[in-house]
Amino acid sequence: MATATASGTKLRPLGDRVVVKPIAREEMTKSGIVLPDTAKEKPQEGTVIAIGPGALNDDGKRNPMDVKEGQKVLYAKYAGTEFKVDDEELLIIGQKDILAIVED
Repeated sequence: MATATASGTKLRPLGDRVVVKPIAREEMTKSGIVLPDTAKEKPQEGTVIAIGPGALNDDGKRNPMDVKEGQKVLYAKYAGTEFKVDDEELLIIGQKDILAIVED
């Protein structure tokens, strides 16, 4: 179980939830056209900054989390809840909405 610190504010996700910092998309196309906010796609890649302790199973034991802090992940397009903490855009999503871990 990890807590995320965003400019002094601590976040500790519950259950199998994960706090993700979305990675911003390009502001410009390859041909040099600047994209307005309305034309940009919602990011689907981010960095895990905090994880919950895991969901409880039927026996009352915690299921281990599949992701760790610092990993880059791909998540479902409209997953989670967006919020701001100290002008930093974050997303809380359930582990089931994480589609893959990005390995370099």
